[in-house]
Amino acid sequence: MPVDWGRNGPDLTITLDRTGAPLTVQIQEHLRVAIREGRLAAGERLPSTRRLADHLGVSRGTVVEVYEQLVAEGYVDSAVGSGTRVAQLPGGDRRQRNQGTLTPPAMPTVQFDFEYGIPDLRSVPLRDWAWAVGEATRTLPTAGLGDDEPAGSRHLREVITAYHRRVRAGCATADDAMVVSGFRQGLVFALATLGRTGIDAVGLEDPGPREHDLIVERAGLAAVPVPVDADGLDVAALHKTPARAVLVTPAHQCPTGVALSPSRRRALVAWADEVDGVILEDDYDAEFRYDRQPVGSLQGLAPERVIALGSVSKTLAPAIRIGWILAPHRLLDALTEEKQLSSRGAPGLDQEALALLIESGRFDRHLRRVRDLYRARRDVLARELTTLFGPDSLRGLAAGCHAVLSLPTDVAEDAVVEAARSLAVRISGLGRYRLTRTPADPALLLSFGNLTEHQLVDGVHAIAEAVRRCRGTRQRPTLPRWSGTPTTTP
Repeated sequence: MPVDWGRNGPDLTITLDRTGAPLTVQIQEHLRVAIREGRLAAGERLPSTRRLADHLGVSRGTVVEVYEQLVAEGYVDSAVGSGTRVAQLPGGDRRQRNQGTLTPPAMPTVQFDFEYGIPDLRSVPLRDWAWAVGEATRTLPTAGLGDDEPAGSRHLREVITAYHRRVRAGCATADDAMVVSGFRQGLVFALATLGRTGIDAVGLEDPGPREHDLIVERAGLAAVPVPVDADGLDVAALHKTPARAVLVTPAHQCPTGVALSPSRRRALVAWADEVDGVILEDDYDAEFRYDRQPVGSLQGLAPERVIALGSVSKTLAPAIRIGWILAPHRLLDALTEEKQLSSRGAPGLDQEALALLIESGRFDRHLRRVRDLYRARRDVLARELTTLFGPDSLRGLAAGCHAVLSLPTDVAEDAVVEAARSLAVRISGLGRYRLTRTPADPALLLSFGNLTEHQLVDGVHAIAEAVRRCRGTRQRPTLPRWSGTPTTTP
Protein backbone atom coordinates (compact mmCIF):
# COMPACT_ATOMS: atom_id res chain seq x y z
CA MET A 1 0.00 0.00 0.00
CA PRO A 2 1.47 3.43 -0.92
CA VAL A 3 2.53 5.69 1.93
CA ASP A 4 0.11 8.54 2.63
CA TRP A 5 2.57 11.41 2.94
CA GLY A 6 -0.26 13.86 3.45
CA ARG A 7 -1.25 12.69 6.93
CA ASN A 8 0.99 11.18 9.57
CA GLY A 9 3.48 9.43 7.33
CA PRO A 10 7.24 10.00 7.44
CA ASP A 11 8.80 13.13 6.00
CA LEU A 12 9.85 13.25 2.35
CA THR A 13 13.65 13.62 2.25
CA ILE A 14 14.79 16.44 -0.08
CA THR A 15 18.18 18.12 0.29
CA LEU A 16 18.43 21.69 -1.03
CA ASP A 17 21.51 23.72 -1.95
CA ARG A 18 20.70 27.29 -0.95
CA THR A 19 23.57 28.64 -3.05
CA GLY A 20 22.80 26.64 -6.17
CA ALA A 21 20.02 26.52 -8.75
CA PRO A 22 16.60 28.07 -8.00
CA LEU A 23 14.81 26.20 -5.24
CA THR A 24 11.80 25.40 -7.43
CA VAL A 25 14.11 23.73 -9.98
CA GLN A 26 15.86 21.67 -7.27
CA ILE A 27 12.61 20.49 -5.66
CA GLN A 28 11.09 19.60 -9.04
CA GLU A 29 14.15 17.53 -10.00
CA HIS A 30 14.22 15.71 -6.65
CA LEU A 31 10.58 14.70 -7.08
CA ARG A 32 10.98 13.73 -10.75
CA VAL A 33 13.92 11.43 -9.94
CA ALA A 34 12.11 9.89 -6.96
CA ILE A 35 9.07 9.13 -9.14
CA ARG A 36 11.12 7.78 -12.08
CA GLU A 37 13.18 5.50 -9.81
CA GLY A 38 10.10 4.18 -8.04
CA ARG A 39 10.98 5.62 -4.62
CA LEU A 40 7.62 7.37 -4.89
CA ALA A 41 5.12 4.83 -6.17
CA ALA A 42 2.04 5.45 -8.27
CA GLY A 43 -0.85 6.49 -6.05
CA GLU A 44 1.26 7.80 -3.16
CA ARG A 45 -0.07 11.04 -1.73
CA LEU A 46 2.52 13.81 -1.49
CA PRO A 47 2.72 16.19 1.47
CA SER A 48 0.44 19.18 1.41
CA THR A 49 2.03 22.35 0.03
CA ARG A 50 2.02 23.89 3.51
CA ARG A 51 3.61 20.86 5.18
CA LEU A 52 6.32 20.45 2.53
CA ALA A 53 7.06 24.17 2.62
CA ASP A 54 7.49 24.08 6.40
CA HIS A 55 9.67 20.96 6.15
CA LEU A 56 11.98 22.47 3.51
CA GLY A 57 12.00 25.98 4.94
CA VAL A 58 10.68 27.59 1.74
CA SER A 59 7.60 29.62 0.95
CA ARG A 60 4.34 27.85 0.26
CA GLY A 61 4.20 29.59 -3.12
CA THR A 62 7.43 27.83 -4.12
CA VAL A 63 5.90 24.41 -3.44
CA VAL A 64 2.65 25.38 -5.21
CA GLU A 65 4.72 26.29 -8.27
CA VAL A 66 6.59 22.95 -8.08
CA TYR A 67 3.38 20.92 -7.89
CA GLU A 68 1.78 22.85 -10.75
CA GLN A 69 4.81 22.16 -12.95
CA LEU A 70 4.80 18.44 -12.13
CA VAL A 71 1.06 18.25 -12.85
CA ALA A 72 1.70 19.88 -16.20
CA GLU A 73 4.46 17.37 -16.98
CA GLY A 74 2.27 14.40 -16.00
CA TYR A 75 4.29 13.27 -12.99
CA VAL A 76 1.54 13.91 -10.46
CA ASP A 77 -2.25 14.35 -10.38
CA SER A 78 -4.08 16.89 -8.28
CA ALA A 79 -7.76 16.83 -7.34
CA VAL A 80 -9.84 18.67 -4.79
CA GLY A 81 -10.29 16.52 -1.69
CA SER A 82 -7.70 13.98 -2.79
CA GLY A 83 -4.56 16.06 -2.61
CA THR A 84 -1.57 15.62 -4.90
CA ARG A 85 -0.70 12.04 -5.82
CA VAL A 86 1.98 10.37 -7.95
CA ALA A 87 0.60 9.55 -11.38
CA GLN A 88 0.76 6.13 -13.04
CA LEU A 89 3.53 6.60 -15.59
CA PRO A 90 3.60 4.64 -18.85
CA GLY A 91 6.21 1.92 -19.13
CA GLY A 92 5.63 -0.01 -15.88
CA ASP A 93 8.07 -0.18 -12.99
CA ARG A 94 10.52 2.68 -13.41
CA ARG A 95 12.96 1.29 -10.89
CA GLN A 96 13.39 -1.91 -12.80
CA ARG A 97 13.73 -0.11 -16.11
CA ASN A 98 16.40 2.28 -14.82
CA GLN A 99 18.41 -0.60 -13.35
CA GLY A 100 18.38 -2.33 -16.70
CA THR A 101 16.47 -5.37 -15.45
CA LEU A 102 13.49 -7.01 -17.01
CA THR A 103 10.41 -8.04 -15.12
CA PRO A 104 10.43 -11.85 -15.05
CA PRO A 105 7.52 -13.57 -16.73
CA ALA A 106 4.63 -14.30 -14.41
CA MET A 107 4.74 -17.84 -13.06
CA PRO A 108 1.60 -19.93 -13.13
CA THR A 109 -0.41 -19.70 -9.93
CA VAL A 110 0.30 -22.64 -7.62
CA GLN A 111 -2.94 -24.36 -6.63
CA PHE A 112 -1.45 -27.61 -5.33
CA ASP A 113 1.74 -27.20 -3.33
CA PHE A 114 3.42 -30.53 -2.55
CA GLU A 115 6.68 -28.86 -1.46
CA TYR A 116 8.37 -30.48 1.53
CA GLY A 117 8.50 -29.02 5.01
CA ILE A 118 5.28 -27.06 5.51
CA PRO A 119 2.79 -28.27 8.15
CA ASP A 120 -0.93 -27.53 7.94
CA LEU A 121 -0.84 -23.78 8.52
CA ARG A 122 -4.63 -23.65 8.79
CA SER A 123 -4.44 -25.88 11.87
CA VAL A 124 -1.91 -23.83 13.84
CA PRO A 125 -3.49 -23.41 17.31
CA LEU A 126 -3.41 -19.62 17.25
CA ARG A 127 -6.04 -19.26 19.95
CA ASP A 128 -4.05 -21.49 22.29
CA TRP A 129 -0.85 -19.64 21.38
CA ALA A 130 -2.53 -16.30 22.12
CA TRP A 131 -3.63 -17.71 25.48
CA ALA A 132 -0.08 -18.86 26.24
CA VAL A 133 1.42 -15.50 25.30
CA GLY A 134 -1.16 -13.76 27.46
CA GLU A 135 -0.38 -16.02 30.40
CA ALA A 136 3.35 -15.48 29.91
CA THR A 137 2.84 -11.72 29.87
CA ARG A 138 0.70 -11.87 32.99
CA THR A 139 2.78 -14.27 35.05
CA LEU A 140 6.40 -13.74 34.01
CA PRO A 141 8.26 -11.91 36.80
CA THR A 142 9.68 -8.51 35.97
CA ALA A 143 13.18 -9.97 36.24
CA GLY A 144 12.24 -12.39 33.43
CA LEU A 145 11.96 -9.49 31.00
CA GLY A 146 15.71 -9.07 30.90
CA ASP A 147 18.22 -11.35 29.22
CA ASP A 148 17.61 -14.94 30.23
CA GLU A 149 20.21 -17.53 31.17
CA PRO A 150 22.79 -18.17 28.45
CA ALA A 151 21.28 -21.60 27.79
CA GLY A 152 17.75 -20.18 27.57
CA SER A 153 14.72 -20.21 29.84
CA ARG A 154 15.18 -22.71 32.65
CA HIS A 155 11.44 -23.26 32.71
CA LEU A 156 11.29 -24.13 29.01
CA ARG A 157 14.33 -26.40 29.23
CA GLU A 158 12.69 -28.33 32.06
CA VAL A 159 9.46 -28.65 30.09
CA ILE A 160 11.16 -29.65 26.81
CA THR A 161 13.36 -32.30 28.39
CA ALA A 162 10.42 -33.72 30.34
CA TYR A 163 8.46 -33.87 27.08
CA HIS A 164 11.41 -35.52 25.31
CA ARG A 165 11.68 -38.15 28.04
CA ARG A 166 7.93 -38.81 27.96
CA VAL A 167 7.34 -38.84 24.20
CA ARG A 168 10.72 -39.59 22.62
CA ALA A 169 12.25 -41.94 25.23
CA GLY A 170 15.14 -39.57 25.83
CA CYS A 171 17.06 -39.12 29.05
CA ALA A 172 18.17 -35.47 28.99
CA THR A 173 17.51 -33.03 31.82
CA ALA A 174 17.33 -29.25 31.82
CA ASP A 175 21.07 -29.11 32.51
CA ASP A 176 21.68 -30.91 29.18
CA ALA A 177 19.53 -28.52 27.11
CA MET A 178 19.91 -25.19 25.34
CA VAL A 179 17.16 -23.14 23.70
CA VAL A 180 17.85 -21.77 20.21
CA SER A 181 15.96 -20.02 17.44
CA GLY A 182 15.09 -23.08 15.40
CA PHE A 183 16.82 -26.20 14.12
CA ARG A 184 19.26 -24.50 11.77
CA GLN A 185 20.64 -22.17 14.39
CA GLY A 186 21.14 -25.14 16.66
CA LEU A 187 22.91 -27.00 13.86
CA VAL A 188 25.23 -24.05 13.21
CA PHE A 189 26.17 -23.87 16.90
CA ALA A 190 26.72 -27.63 17.06
CA LEU A 191 28.95 -27.67 13.96
CA ALA A 192 31.04 -24.77 15.25
CA THR A 193 31.47 -26.60 18.56
CA LEU A 194 32.49 -29.84 16.85
CA GLY A 195 35.01 -27.96 14.74
CA ARG A 196 36.62 -26.60 17.90
CA THR A 197 36.98 -30.15 19.25
CA GLY A 198 39.01 -31.23 16.22
CA ILE A 199 36.29 -32.80 14.05
CA ASP A 200 36.76 -31.69 10.44
CA ALA A 201 34.34 -33.89 8.45
CA VAL A 202 30.62 -34.59 8.85
CA GLY A 203 28.74 -37.46 7.23
CA LEU A 204 25.44 -36.52 5.58
CA GLU A 205 22.65 -38.80 4.40
CA ASP A 206 22.48 -39.13 0.61
CA PRO A 207 19.77 -38.40 -0.33
CA GLY A 208 19.15 -36.13 2.62
CA PRO A 209 17.73 -32.77 3.69
CA ARG A 210 18.53 -29.90 1.36
CA GLU A 211 21.28 -27.37 2.14
CA HIS A 212 22.79 -29.26 5.05
CA ASP A 213 25.95 -29.69 2.98
CA LEU A 214 26.13 -25.91 2.50
CA ILE A 215 25.68 -25.32 6.24
CA VAL A 216 28.43 -27.83 7.03
CA GLU A 217 30.82 -26.25 4.55
CA ARG A 218 30.09 -22.73 5.80
CA ALA A 219 31.15 -23.98 9.24
CA GLY A 220 34.54 -24.89 7.72
CA LEU A 221 33.95 -28.65 7.79
CA ALA A 222 33.90 -31.18 4.96
CA ALA A 223 30.51 -32.62 3.97
CA VAL A 224 30.83 -36.37 3.27
CA PRO A 225 27.91 -38.12 1.48
CA VAL A 226 26.82 -41.43 3.02
CA PRO A 227 24.28 -43.56 1.11
CA VAL A 228 20.83 -44.39 2.43
CA ASP A 229 19.00 -47.63 1.68
CA ALA A 230 15.90 -49.44 2.94
CA ASP A 231 17.39 -49.67 6.46
CA GLY A 232 18.43 -46.03 6.65
CA LEU A 233 21.97 -44.70 6.78
CA ASP A 234 24.56 -47.23 5.55
CA VAL A 235 26.82 -47.40 8.61
CA ALA A 236 29.30 -49.69 6.85
CA ALA A 237 29.79 -46.99 4.22
CA LEU A 238 30.15 -44.38 6.97
CA HIS A 239 33.03 -46.42 8.44
CA LYS A 240 34.95 -45.93 5.18
CA THR A 241 34.83 -42.13 5.39
CA PRO A 242 37.02 -39.73 7.41
CA ALA A 243 33.93 -38.36 9.21
CA ARG A 244 33.83 -38.31 13.00
CA ALA A 245 30.37 -36.75 13.10
CA VAL A 246 27.22 -37.66 11.22
CA LEU A 247 23.86 -35.91 10.79
CA VAL A 248 20.92 -38.32 10.61
CA THR A 249 17.11 -38.29 10.49
CA PRO A 250 16.60 -41.72 12.09
CA ALA A 251 12.89 -41.72 12.98
CA HIS A 252 11.65 -40.83 9.47
CA GLN A 253 14.50 -40.31 7.06
CA CYS A 254 14.30 -37.20 4.93
CA PRO A 255 13.44 -37.62 2.12
CA THR A 256 13.02 -41.39 1.69
CA GLY A 257 10.79 -41.92 4.73
CA VAL A 258 12.54 -45.05 6.02
CA ALA A 259 13.32 -45.54 9.71
CA LEU A 260 16.84 -46.40 10.80
CA SER A 261 16.67 -50.13 11.53
CA PRO A 262 17.49 -51.48 15.03
CA SER A 263 20.72 -53.12 13.84
CA ARG A 264 21.80 -49.89 12.14
CA ARG A 265 21.02 -47.88 15.29
CA ARG A 266 23.31 -50.13 17.33
CA ALA A 267 25.96 -50.08 14.61
CA LEU A 268 25.83 -46.27 14.46
CA VAL A 269 26.40 -45.94 18.21
CA ALA A 270 29.25 -48.46 17.98
CA TRP A 271 30.79 -46.38 15.16
CA ALA A 272 30.62 -43.25 17.32
CA ASP A 273 32.37 -45.05 20.18
CA GLU A 274 35.05 -46.44 17.88
CA VAL A 275 35.98 -43.12 16.23
CA ASP A 276 35.28 -40.96 19.33
CA GLY A 277 32.59 -39.31 17.24
CA VAL A 278 29.27 -37.52 17.59
CA ILE A 279 25.82 -38.28 16.14
CA LEU A 280 23.72 -35.23 15.28
CA GLU A 281 20.07 -36.31 15.47
CA ASP A 282 17.50 -34.29 13.51
CA ASP A 283 14.22 -35.19 15.25
CA TYR A 284 12.05 -33.19 12.86
CA ASP A 285 8.67 -34.98 12.59
CA ALA A 286 8.81 -38.00 14.91
CA GLU A 287 5.48 -37.09 16.54
CA PHE A 288 3.57 -38.01 13.37
CA ARG A 289 3.32 -41.78 12.95
CA TYR A 290 0.41 -43.87 11.75
CA ASP A 291 1.09 -47.57 11.17
CA ARG A 292 3.84 -48.29 13.68
CA GLN A 293 4.95 -47.54 17.21
CA PRO A 294 7.05 -44.41 17.67
CA VAL A 295 10.78 -44.89 17.31
CA GLY A 296 12.66 -43.61 20.35
CA SER A 297 15.29 -40.91 20.13
CA LEU A 298 18.92 -41.95 19.64
CA GLN A 299 19.69 -39.54 22.47
CA GLY A 300 18.13 -41.98 24.94
CA LEU A 301 20.24 -44.83 23.54
CA ALA A 302 23.60 -43.04 23.67
CA PRO A 303 23.37 -39.69 25.53
CA GLU A 304 27.16 -39.23 25.59
CA ARG A 305 27.42 -39.58 21.82
CA VAL A 306 24.28 -37.82 20.54
CA ILE A 307 23.39 -34.17 20.05
CA ALA A 308 19.61 -34.12 19.55
CA LEU A 309 18.20 -31.13 17.67
CA GLY A 310 14.52 -30.24 17.60
CA SER A 311 12.10 -27.39 17.00
CA VAL A 312 8.39 -26.59 16.75
CA SER A 313 8.53 -25.74 13.02
CA LYS A 314 6.76 -28.96 12.01
CA THR A 315 4.58 -29.42 15.09
CA LEU A 316 3.33 -25.82 15.40
CA ALA A 317 4.55 -23.45 12.68
CA PRO A 318 7.86 -22.24 11.21
CA ALA A 319 6.98 -18.69 12.32
CA ILE A 320 7.41 -19.70 15.98
CA ARG A 321 11.17 -19.75 15.82
CA ILE A 322 12.02 -21.86 18.86
CA GLY A 323 14.23 -24.94 18.89
CA TRP A 324 16.51 -26.79 21.27
CA ILE A 325 19.74 -28.72 21.60
CA LEU A 326 20.10 -31.72 23.91
CA ALA A 327 23.81 -32.42 24.19
CA PRO A 328 26.40 -34.39 26.13
CA HIS A 329 27.42 -32.42 29.20
CA ARG A 330 31.04 -32.16 28.03
CA LEU A 331 29.94 -30.04 25.03
CA LEU A 332 27.49 -27.70 26.76
CA ASP A 333 29.96 -25.00 27.79
CA ALA A 334 31.28 -24.71 24.24
CA LEU A 335 27.75 -24.70 22.80
CA THR A 336 26.68 -22.00 25.23
CA GLU A 337 29.69 -19.89 24.28
CA GLU A 338 28.80 -20.21 20.59
CA LYS A 339 25.29 -19.00 21.37
CA GLN A 340 26.45 -16.10 23.57
CA LEU A 341 28.80 -14.81 20.89
CA SER A 342 26.27 -15.18 18.06
CA SER A 343 22.77 -14.60 19.36
CA ARG A 344 20.64 -13.83 22.37
CA GLY A 345 18.36 -16.66 21.30
CA ALA A 346 14.57 -16.82 21.08
CA PRO A 347 12.47 -14.07 22.71
CA GLY A 348 11.97 -14.72 26.42
CA LEU A 349 8.21 -14.19 26.34
CA ASP A 350 7.84 -16.73 23.52
CA GLN A 351 9.94 -19.24 25.45
CA GLU A 352 7.68 -18.86 28.46
CA ALA A 353 4.59 -19.12 26.23
CA LEU A 354 5.81 -22.40 24.70
CA ALA A 355 6.54 -23.82 28.14
CA LEU A 356 3.01 -22.95 29.28
CA LEU A 357 1.48 -24.33 26.07
CA ILE A 358 3.13 -27.71 26.64
CA GLU A 359 2.48 -27.79 30.41
CA SER A 360 -1.21 -26.99 29.93
CA GLY A 361 -1.77 -30.02 27.67
CA ARG A 362 -2.77 -27.81 24.74
CA PHE A 363 0.32 -28.83 22.76
CA ASP A 364 -0.46 -32.56 23.10
CA ARG A 365 -4.10 -31.91 22.20
CA HIS A 366 -3.00 -30.07 19.06
CA LEU A 367 -0.70 -32.94 18.08
CA ARG A 368 -3.47 -35.52 18.50
CA ARG A 369 -5.77 -33.45 16.32
CA VAL A 370 -3.30 -32.86 13.48
CA ARG A 371 -2.09 -36.46 13.64
CA ASP A 372 -5.63 -37.61 12.81
CA LEU A 373 -5.83 -34.95 10.12
CA TYR A 374 -2.57 -36.04 8.52
CA ARG A 375 -3.55 -39.69 8.71
CA ALA A 376 -6.73 -38.98 6.73
CA ARG A 377 -4.78 -36.99 4.14
CA ARG A 378 -2.14 -39.68 3.89
CA ASP A 379 -4.85 -42.27 3.23
CA VAL A 380 -6.33 -40.12 0.45
CA LEU A 381 -2.90 -39.62 -1.10
CA ALA A 382 -2.13 -43.34 -0.96
CA ARG A 383 -5.50 -44.31 -2.44
CA GLU A 384 -5.23 -41.94 -5.39
CA LEU A 385 -1.59 -42.67 -6.18
CA THR A 386 -2.09 -46.43 -5.91
CA THR A 387 -4.96 -46.20 -8.37
CA LEU A 388 -2.98 -44.10 -10.84
CA PHE A 389 0.56 -45.48 -10.46
CA GLY A 390 0.21 -48.94 -8.95
CA PRO A 391 0.46 -50.49 -5.46
CA ASP A 392 4.27 -50.44 -5.23
CA SER A 393 4.76 -46.84 -6.30
CA LEU A 394 4.68 -45.16 -2.89
CA ARG A 395 7.19 -45.30 -0.03
CA GLY A 396 7.63 -43.71 3.39
CA LEU A 397 4.00 -43.41 4.48
CA ALA A 398 4.23 -44.97 7.93
CA ALA A 399 5.08 -41.63 9.54
CA GLY A 400 5.61 -37.95 8.84
CA CYS A 401 3.92 -35.67 6.33
CA HIS A 402 5.62 -36.64 3.08
CA ALA A 403 6.09 -39.68 0.87
CA VAL A 404 8.15 -40.68 -2.15
CA LEU A 405 6.47 -41.56 -5.45
CA SER A 406 8.46 -43.79 -7.81
CA LEU A 407 7.96 -42.70 -11.42
CA PRO A 408 7.99 -44.80 -14.59
CA THR A 409 11.60 -45.31 -15.59
CA ASP A 410 11.15 -43.67 -18.99
CA VAL A 411 10.32 -40.21 -17.61
CA ALA A 412 12.78 -37.57 -16.43
CA GLU A 413 12.24 -36.04 -13.00
CA ASP A 414 12.95 -32.49 -14.13
CA ALA A 415 10.57 -32.80 -17.06
CA VAL A 416 7.76 -33.94 -14.75
CA VAL A 417 8.44 -31.08 -12.33
CA GLU A 418 8.23 -28.54 -15.18
CA ALA A 419 5.13 -30.12 -16.67
CA ALA A 420 3.46 -30.14 -13.26
CA ARG A 421 4.29 -26.47 -12.80
CA SER A 422 2.38 -25.65 -15.97
CA LEU A 423 -0.58 -27.44 -14.36
CA ALA A 424 -0.38 -25.29 -11.20
CA VAL A 425 1.37 -28.03 -9.16
CA ARG A 426 4.59 -27.46 -7.23
CA ILE A 427 6.64 -30.60 -6.58
CA SER A 428 10.30 -31.58 -6.27
CA GLY A 429 12.20 -34.49 -7.74
CA LEU A 430 14.17 -36.74 -5.42
CA GLY A 431 17.31 -35.76 -7.30
CA ARG A 432 17.08 -32.35 -5.65
CA TYR A 433 17.95 -34.06 -2.35
CA ARG A 434 20.96 -36.00 -3.60
CA LEU A 435 24.51 -34.93 -2.77
CA THR A 436 26.09 -37.07 -5.48
CA ARG A 437 25.36 -37.67 -9.14
CA THR A 438 24.83 -41.38 -8.64
CA PRO A 439 22.25 -42.50 -11.23
CA ALA A 440 18.91 -43.53 -9.78
CA ASP A 441 15.40 -44.13 -10.99
CA PRO A 442 13.17 -41.03 -11.11
CA ALA A 443 10.98 -40.22 -8.12
CA LEU A 444 9.07 -37.31 -6.60
CA LEU A 445 8.86 -36.09 -3.02
CA LEU A 446 5.24 -35.30 -2.13
CA SER A 447 4.39 -33.44 1.06
CA PHE A 448 0.73 -33.58 2.05
CA GLY A 449 0.68 -31.62 5.30
CA ASN A 450 -0.67 -28.32 3.96
CA LEU A 451 -3.17 -29.64 1.39
CA THR A 452 -6.84 -30.45 1.94
CA GLU A 453 -8.21 -33.82 0.87
CA HIS A 454 -9.90 -32.27 -2.18
CA GLN A 455 -6.64 -30.55 -3.17
CA LEU A 456 -4.80 -33.85 -2.82
CA VAL A 457 -7.18 -35.61 -5.18
CA ASP A 458 -7.02 -32.88 -7.82
CA GLY A 459 -3.27 -32.40 -7.37
CA VAL A 460 -2.48 -36.09 -7.75
CA HIS A 461 -4.48 -36.29 -10.96
CA ALA A 462 -2.59 -33.25 -12.27
CA ILE A 463 0.69 -35.01 -11.45
CA ALA A 464 -0.50 -38.08 -13.33
CA GLU A 465 -1.23 -35.87 -16.34
CA ALA A 466 2.26 -34.33 -16.07
CA VAL A 467 3.81 -37.80 -16.03
CA ARG A 468 1.73 -38.82 -19.06
CA ARG A 469 3.06 -35.82 -20.98
CA CYS A 470 6.64 -36.74 -20.11
CA ARG A 471 6.68 -40.41 -21.11
CA GLY A 472 9.79 -41.17 -23.15
CA THR A 473 11.77 -38.15 -21.92
CA ARG A 474 14.33 -40.39 -20.19
CA GLN A 475 16.03 -43.07 -22.22
CA ARG A 476 18.20 -44.97 -19.74
CA PRO A 477 18.49 -48.50 -18.41
CA THR A 478 16.55 -49.27 -15.26
CA LEU A 479 18.64 -48.58 -12.15
CA PRO A 480 18.23 -49.62 -8.50
CA ARG A 481 15.59 -47.64 -6.67
CA TRP A 482 16.54 -45.66 -3.56
CA SER A 483 14.70 -48.20 -1.37
CA GLY A 484 17.36 -50.82 -2.02
CA THR A 485 14.92 -53.13 -3.83
CA PRO A 486 16.87 -54.83 -6.66
CA THR A 487 15.48 -54.55 -10.17
CA THR A 488 16.44 -56.29 -13.38
CA THR A 489 18.23 -54.31 -16.04
CA PRO A 490 16.65 -55.05 -19.44
